[in-house]
Amino acid sequence: MTTHKLETAEAEIVYDVHGPLPAADGRPPLFMIGQPMGASGFTTLASHFPDRTVITYDPRGLGRSTRKDGRVDNAPTVQAADVHAVIRALGAGKVEMFASSGGAVTALALVVAYPDDLTTLVAHEPPLIPVLPDAEAAERARAGVRDAYEAGGSGAGMAAFIAMTSWPGEFTDDYFASPAPDPTQFGMATEDDGSRDDPLLSDRSWAISSYRPDFEALAAAPTRIVIAVGEESMGTFTGRSSVATAELLGQQATVFPSHHGGFMGGEFGYPGKPEAFASKLRKVLNEAR
Repeated sequence: MTTHKLETAEAEIVYDVHGPLPAADGRPPLFMIGQPMGASGFTTLASHFPDRTVITYDPRGLGRSTRKDGRVDNAPTVQAADVHAVIRALGAGKVEMFASSGGAVTALALVVAYPDDLTTLVAHEPPLIPVLPDAEAAERARAGVRDAYEAGGSGAGMAAFIAMTSWPGEFTDDYFASPAPDPTQFGMATEDDGSRDDPLLSDRSWAISSYRPDFEALAAAPTRIVIAVGEESMGTFTGRSSVATAELLGQQATVFPSHHGGFMGGEFGYPGKPEAFASKLRKVLNEAR
């Protein structure tokens, strides 16, 4: 693996190249992106593709990548421009992409703005509120996570986030009538360190979950787009948004093993089924050949 730094007018983007360029197998590089998650979250998944040249990166303001734009919010169009800059810096032409969560939103924005960057995009569980029939209620639920974080810190915020993202079905009155979840039931501490800058729990990434893709542009792009959903996510927020996004693209969501982080090993303490996930991803990518 080699690590590189790309300097732009607004950020310094750090990315890693796992394998040779040009790729030894003649395939496009496989770019893996997330948000708000950096390269470290793809360690396990990348290890299951030793025959591929894999690219990972840290989005601006996260991990090793810094920003010079004076902002703290995360917008998918801005992130897409950064990913485009990395792809150009690789000098390897089009890439294949696996993108998860907010990274899948960034990837959809990338296809809209730069339709010639990708051959295939596997967009895994994009958390897109506007595509949901209960979008207004979902926005209220999202605000509840932010409010819990502001009031009680990371433990309270993460407990509220877990409650929101695991809720089955639409956000009904029953959801909002439920008592605030106890962080200790999830094994989390209740101490408050005073920080309020978490991109997942604050409103800093609301532009990502509020994004509505240009579906006409996506349909017209030469990129093959596959919307993926975890089998354990069906009926939950990101599962429902994935199914709705796929339907708006005239397809059915492709079911992958495990949950929202199903491609991960022990990176963040909630392992999925990375071997089975990688096998499914390889199969989906090879279907385009």
